[in-house]
Amino acid sequence: MITKSALIHSAKSADSYAYNNETLHIRLRSAKGEIERVSLWIGDPYHWAEGGLDGGNLGGSDAHGWIGGNEVAMTLEGETEYHDHWFAAFQPPKRRSRYGFILYGKDGEKILFGEKRIVDISDPECAEIELSNLSNFFCFPYINPRDVLQTPNWVKDTIWYQIFPERFANGRADISPHNVQPWGTPPESNNFMGGDLWGVINKLDYLQDLGVNGLYLCPIFTANANHKYDTVDYYNVDPHFGGNDAFKALVKEAHRRGMKVMLDAVFNHIGSQSPLWLDVVKNGADSQYADWFWINQFPVYPNTPKEEWDFWNLHYETFGNVVEMPKLNTENEQCRAYLLDVARYWVEEFDIDGWRLDVANEVDHAFWRDFRKVVKSVKPDCYILGEIWHEGMPWLRGDQYDSLMNYPLTQAITDYFALSAFNKQNFMNAVSASYMAYPRNVNEAMFNLLESHDTTRIISLCQGDKRKAKLAYLFMFTQVGAPCIYYGGEIGMDGRRGMGSEANRKCMIWDQNEQDLEFKAFTQSLITLRKANPDFNQPCIEWIDLDDNDCIAYRRGNYLFVLNNSEQEKMIALSDQIQSIPAYGYIIEQR
Repeated sequence: MITKSALIHSAKSADSYAYNNETLHIRLRSAKGEIERVSLWIGDPYHWAEGGLDGGNLGGSDAHGWIGGNEVAMTLEGETEYHDHWFAAFQPPKRRSRYGFILYGKDGEKILFGEKRIVDISDPECAEIELSNLSNFFCFPYINPRDVLQTPNWVKDTIWYQIFPERFANGRADISPHNVQPWGTPPESNNFMGGDLWGVINKLDYLQDLGVNGLYLCPIFTANANHKYDTVDYYNVDPHFGGNDAFKALVKEAHRRGMKVMLDAVFNHIGSQSPLWLDVVKNGADSQYADWFWINQFPVYPNTPKEEWDFWNLHYETFGNVVEMPKLNTENEQCRAYLLDVARYWVEEFDIDGWRLDVANEVDHAFWRDFRKVVKSVKPDCYILGEIWHEGMPWLRGDQYDSLMNYPLTQAITDYFALSAFNKQNFMNAVSASYMAYPRNVNEAMFNLLESHDTTRIISLCQGDKRKAKLAYLFMFTQVGAPCIYYGGEIGMDGRRGMGSEANRKCMIWDQNEQDLEFKAFTQSLITLRKANPDFNQPCIEWIDLDDNDCIAYRRGNYLFVLNNSEQEKMIALSDQIQSIPAYGYIIEQR
């Protein structure tokens, strides 16, 4: 029997969306293993038999006589822990559709799953009545081109490289902070090594040789901390990074090499040394900027020693409980206009190619809708990327972000290959779920990563076993979305994050004698493979069944990948031959 309570579909969502200006994508979830096949019953809502419309009644229970339905076979897009996921594409001639689902059970059961009810249609006469009753069908009213998510075409072909500027390369010692420490000093939350944008410029040839064509820079605006997430001045690059002149030169040199440049937008909060915040500290409720922040009580700083403050009940809202990062009120019109002008300024004046949005889920949706309008009006193919660690569909309806940092995929990969927290089936379920959580045009523009400034590096998660790390990189580079390398990842840099450790932000190693050049060559081979095979970016994954609990296999384009995530050598039957895969090894077979 078909478990009717397990059937899930939501109109105008990741289950039902316009892939482009002509095509609808429709999905359905059913209980795992119960359905033989599914058909999408779909058509134009205004296609009626003569006399069938009854005065324009499109929604009443007596709305019989609809003859617009077409039966479109749905494919099994994937499986997750509890569900089978079905998919179909359809091009409505008039861009509008009503639809339902015909489900064929494995024991001969046949039902119609509609918006209002589920009906047994095994009887042909009943089926004819129910399939012509428009009132029980889901609706996609119209594909309005303005509502369709349009992501920049160039993103699909991008190999990203994330740079933490303060720790990447020191190009000009004369602009380093006065308290700069020797390059390679153990990193701490408050020390400086002198990295700057001139240093990034000096290393562009290195990055080009690696195969990188997209640079994602952590914040570069004037700020106090080494990470620069505590902005002081949004209109000027930090002088210790080289100022605006250095950044203008960087963009020019990057573009000359065919590289895109994406900046980090920190609009959720500001630094406590910003003149805007300092005015509130000084003038309290009388400050012209008082409503630019979420103030609970004046004065904003208690009249007691800082060590006695209750950080869970500060007088103002912050990012996390970080005193130095007061949260901005983007609902204030002046604050909103100021930040939107910042967004416009860096696109207009410096021709940046993308914005990565920090703490993107804690800023109101209306602000991001205005942000998209402003940015896209200046540069339509500017990439808007949200930092969201959880399911983010509310931000991906075509009016806010282009895509997200794909942390659900990151966690699936690290849990399986690095931490052994997932078994094979858990991993496959998690990866499939990450694919089917979003529309395919969102997935095609995803930002895939294994590590970042916020996480422990993959080598450390793998306890130094670079064989495991290679499997993680190989899998990431062959999935939908654009892969990203965190600086130094290509040469096997390690480093933990958390519990007081800043080792994931240590200085880039430039001495080749200290680099893992074999790991670098491996990374370069992945970049070459990815660039030569754009069909690796297909927005669905085809798993290949293997009778082995430790080996996964999947197909991308003309390639078959088999990865052995175990300490034992495996013998696997492929192409009528038995092939050996070493422990934590892999096979790439072109077919």
